[in-house]
Amino acid sequence: MTSHQMISPATMAPAPGFSHVVVTAPGRLVSVAGQVAMDERGIVVGETLAEQFELALVNVVRALDAAGARSEDLVSMVMYTTDIQAYRDSLSEIGAGYRAVIGRHFPAMALVGVTELVEPDAVVEIVATAVIPD
Repeated sequence: MTSHQMISPATMAPAPGFSHVVVTAPGRLVSVAGQVAMDERGIVVGETLAEQFELALVNVVRALDAAGARSEDLVSMVMYTTDIQAYRDSLSEIGAGYRAVIGRHFPAMALVGVTELVEPDAVVEIVATAVIPD
């Protein structure tokens, strides 16, 4: 359970898998740099976009943990992908991976299509913001 208020106004389109607005509880801001599906050796792993998405989320949670935050403290995520169509085609697998790592906590989110990422083998990168409630 989060201390933050997740809002999806009835006057806006449905928000499946994200919240239109997040009002944060007072606390400490945590900014997580872009995370890809990179293992401890610095190698990008995962054959499919869905696999890389889940592994990138695991790295987001590891970063949050190092800062003393939990996945429930997430208030915003921006996901970048080099293959929007693969993302659309993998929504079921991506959703399952998301719930396995984050659970049923849905902060404000955006997905952005890009031509490439800094890591040549990466197809997804996730930037996240969390607030650790007081």
